[in-house]
Amino acid sequence: MSAYSERRSNPTAWAAFWFGLAGLVLMPIPLFIGLILGGGLSVVAAIFGVIALLKGLARSGRGIAPVVFAAIFIALTWGGISIGGGTIW
Repeated sequence: MSAYSERRSNPTAWAAFWFGLAGLVLMPIPLFIGLILGGGLSVVAAIFGVIALLKGLARSGRGIAPVVFAAIFIALTWGGISIGGGTIW
């Protein structure tokens, strides 16, 4: 198998990206629905993000960009929840 045909993406990083984005989008839903859905998805994204980061670092940094964006989404979700998002909005 040639070096070009070997897999260059990191599927775990993309899973973290999409779970983080979904958590950020669902977080503003009021009456604790956003807290449960958005917060839960952002926790799952954080777990996938750590796994993807370790995989990416083991492969000399390939596939790290989606993890960075997922971390931004997770931080925004947790920041929104800390100021009342998903509970009282």
